[in-house]
Amino acid sequence: MNKTELIDSLKEIIKPYIQDEAAFQNLTEDTKFIDDLKINSANLVDIVLDVEDKFDIHIEDDAMENMLTVKGAMDIITDKIGAK
Repeated sequence: MNKTELIDSLKEIIKPYIQDEAAFQNLTEDTKFIDDLKINSANLVDIVLDVEDKFDIHIEDDAMENMLTVKGAMDIITDKIGAK
């Protein structure tokens, strides 16, 4: 899966939870889920669960702490898929 496909998959997962449409339209690797997209922490847990289901991976609690930006999520997903 290339970078663009991964970002597109993440956008599909996070879209139901965003509160800032403009930030979502301008999403980059540096976009922060909580600060920029206004996703609350409870929904961030839902996003982690959705990512686990979509990519058939398991994200440990300590890795979840690094999943605060699009880039952080991409790194975790890439690492987990590569470890399969």
